[in-house]
Amino acid sequence: MKKISEIISKDKYFDDVCHQPHQTLRQRIKCLFLGKSQNPRDSRIFHKLSLIAFFAWVGLGADGLSSSCYGPQEAFLALGGHTYLSIFVAIATVLTIFIISASYSQIVELFPTGGGGYLVASKLLSPTLGMISGCALLIDYILTIAVSVASGADAIFSFLPPEWHVYKLQFALIVVFVLVFLNMRGVKESILVLTPIFLIFLLTHVFIIIFALSTHGPVLPHIASSIKGDIHSTVSQVGFFGMFLLILRAYTMGAGTFTGIEAVSNGLSVLREPKVETAKRTMRYMAISLSFVVFGVMLAYLFYGVGPQPGKTFNAVLIEKAVGGWGSLGNAFLLITLASEALLLFVAAQTGFLGGPAVLANMAVDRWFPIKFSTLSDRLVIQKGIIIMGSLSAVLMIFSQGSVRFLVILYSINVFITFVLSQAGMVRHWWDSRNKIKNWVRKISINGIGLLLSFFILISMIVLKFNEGGWITLFITATLVLLAILTKRHYYQIAKQLRRLNSLVAATEIEQYATEHLEHNPVFDPKAKTAVLLVNGFNGMGLHTLFGIIRTFGDTFRNFVFLEVGIVDAGNFKGKEEMDNLGAHVKTDLDRYVDFMKKQGYYAEGISSVAVDVVDEVDQLTPQIMSRFPNAVFFGGQLLFEKDTLFAPLFHNYTVFSLQKRLYRQGIPFVILPIRVN
Repeated sequence: MKKISEIISKDKYFDDVCHQPHQTLRQRIKCLFLGKSQNPRDSRIFHKLSLIAFFAWVGLGADGLSSSCYGPQEAFLALGGHTYLSIFVAIATVLTIFIISASYSQIVELFPTGGGGYLVASKLLSPTLGMISGCALLIDYILTIAVSVASGADAIFSFLPPEWHVYKLQFALIVVFVLVFLNMRGVKESILVLTPIFLIFLLTHVFIIIFALSTHGPVLPHIASSIKGDIHSTVSQVGFFGMFLLILRAYTMGAGTFTGIEAVSNGLSVLREPKVETAKRTMRYMAISLSFVVFGVMLAYLFYGVGPQPGKTFNAVLIEKAVGGWGSLGNAFLLITLASEALLLFVAAQTGFLGGPAVLANMAVDRWFPIKFSTLSDRLVIQKGIIIMGSLSAVLMIFSQGSVRFLVILYSINVFITFVLSQAGMVRHWWDSRNKIKNWVRKISINGIGLLLSFFILISMIVLKFNEGGWITLFITATLVLLAILTKRHYYQIAKQLRRLNSLVAATEIEQYATEHLEHNPVFDPKAKTAVLLVNGFNGMGLHTLFGIIRTFGDTFRNFVFLEVGIVDAGNFKGKEEMDNLGAHVKTDLDRYVDFMKKQGYYAEGISSVAVDVVDEVDQLTPQIMSRFPNAVFFGGQLLFEKDTLFAPLFHNYTVFSLQKRLYRQGIPFVILPIRVN
């Protein structure tokens, strides 16, 4: 009779709940709306779920492109009557885009497994600075969702009667819910749905920019003269430094344009192999398209003399003037273009839903936030992170009443905190490696320029936006940093208390060494009492539970089965090699348990598996275990702390209680042994 581990290994055991004959109502609803489970052990899964550069451009580049719907407008409004100075804002914006893109290309090369600003600052500066970078980025992604959806709602309701505007906030909240639902189905599915919107926006805006340039060639000398006149007029009114501050303020009001570039380095895990080349190609697409659209739109504003009109965006005014003589065709083009703008803003929220959960999961793996935030759903997405990002952005929209002007003030400060820390880490790395790398001067120059530019913009935005509401962003970020510190301290204290259990590992290894010369070949008796012990590694917890079984039940059990499920989370779901390493590590742990028990004269087996959910995986393995060991009793250990707090369930999982309940319903005994931690 074959061992269960051999059967599982051969058949690639996986049972999709959607294909089970007896489903609960909850399972049926889940399968209907979210789709069938994905198999993390499928060798083709990374190819199926990964994004080529084009789709990554759609999912991550929409954030920057959508800023052309409000960024240039905010810059023009900040300039007041000095609109011709916008040409300097446009040039500075384009240069910034290419500098940040080039510097992040170097980050991707150095960190090919992803992690973005959080990982860069953690590895190259310090874990604490990395945590600050991660917290800043999380708030920025939440604001990305809120700003994008609120702006999209504004654009759509500009088509509707004024009396309908009272429902604008409710509509925006519904859009957030729909985006959460789409992303819970999977990253690729959500992007495929939104791709046509992205393409329509890009084609219509590229067309209108080219049309504006081609029809206004003769007025370029007049534009140049007007720019020169505006410079003299502004300098005479407020001085050269005052003009510089005016341009700087307009530049910072449109700084949301730069968010999204860093999301590529955070989302490397979902990119197609070779990941580094795909990421660099994606950033090239983003930089070129974003620069062209933003610069082209701002130039077109000058060509057509676009200014504020009640109830209309600047882009709406621009397109109306551009196609004013086209008749019904012009009206149709106007409607399609403005509708694509409104819908693209919703697509732009994808950057927050792609990057935010990834950063949260990476920080959870490092115990800055509860570890459960790193877990994947059976659709292999960071479901808890998606829900958190959506929920907090909805709360922010309710707090701001969907005001785009207010949200834009809060927006983009945090992303430059991450930019500064990331660039500082890279500069330090190139300097420390200057004797090992030939072209270190070029590399440090790129990140050095990025550091100086990012630091200058960050300080400028804090100063200019602080009294207008920017302090709220800094306060929220500081609060999140404090929560991260408290979470880390909690896990550190628990780890400190668990160290005494690890002395059991050393004692076991000594005993194995003392008995390794003895011959032990226990005979398998399928009718004998069998203890099935759930473990999560060869550690003090597992050994404490094992010794508790022997101490409590004596020689009742002659067979011991050690069951370990390697958890697939955001920390290891990065490629086939990582998954293979996880499986090999789990098997090594089980072999140590099996060898130890065999030398004590017991029959032992190890059953290893890899899954996203321990409870579901053990539930699926149980029938095979019971068929081979009909007299089996399941065991699991549970940590008991000196004091239980209200937040304990948030920081720790209680898997054994869920398993006990699940197996009890099948009439299978499950015993939980306490492990006191003082």
